[in-house]
Amino acid sequence: MKPAPFRYADPGTLEEAVAVLADEGAGAKVLAGGQSLLPLLSMRLAAPTTLVDINRVPGLDALEVTGDGVRVGALVRHNDLLGGHPDAMAAARVQPLLARATAHVAHPAIRNRGTTVGSIAHADPSGEMTSVLALTDGSVTVATPSGTRTVEWRDLFVGPLETSLHGPEVVTAAFFPALPERSGTAFAEVARRRGDYAVCGAGVVVSLDADRRVAAVRASYVSVGLTPEVHDLTEAVAGKPVDSADWAAAGALARTLVDPDTDIHASADYRRLLVGVLTERTLASAAAEAAARVTGS
Repeated sequence: MKPAPFRYADPGTLEEAVAVLADEGAGAKVLAGGQSLLPLLSMRLAAPTTLVDINRVPGLDALEVTGDGVRVGALVRHNDLLGGHPDAMAAARVQPLLARATAHVAHPAIRNRGTTVGSIAHADPSGEMTSVLALTDGSVTVATPSGTRTVEWRDLFVGPLETSLHGPEVVTAAFFPALPERSGTAFAEVARRRGDYAVCGAGVVVSLDADRRVAAVRASYVSVGLTPEVHDLTEAVAGKPVDSADWAAAGALARTLVDPDTDIHASADYRRLLVGVLTERTLASAAAEAAARVTGS
């Protein structure tokens, strides 16, 4: 199918983009990478009156890395985080989940054009980057006619493909806080074919104390809930030496905390099973990384 007719605008500044959105009203959509939006247009599942292309807006392709975290601009492509940007390695050191999850996003051609922030603004619960934003306690910066504001991840996601943003607003960046010290991360997913949407995915963070005992365990999942969720699994392994922690117990706890749906790809029971399996595997990997960080310090 072909998209329904729409008007096209390509503003040269952020202020101009916000102004166009204000003038066009609720029927306007922002276009960055377009890898999620264009298929919806072609299938006529979305029919905006105007597309506002922000690719000519300067400054939105910035990748800023500090000791506090990584700020990803709205035009940073997925592949930029996988080595295409000069600061990609620094970003991976500060917050390893970014590159680890991005490597699972779709296929190379889509990663070449798709944007990390666009994926977050799309709010697809099957998207890896919404899960990572939640797991890292991240936030987004939003440009409005009256200035900019910061929206924490908990206040951003309302439902599948739905955010709390309204009116003439543009998400200009996403901020992912740095990985805490003595911590490790891991990310894994199961898909029918590599690059397809995950049947289930899991991202985890394990933090240890100075004695190499488990201090905190957090997990977030892909294609499991209607919006991103973060689950605290610490109680299953709290205080245990990292080398003898029962990660299977944490996986079992995770299965009781999720409430997946059944769809054409998998049953709720199968997704719940995958949550347990992926949680156990990723926690073991993240714990090993955390232990190496403690030893290295």
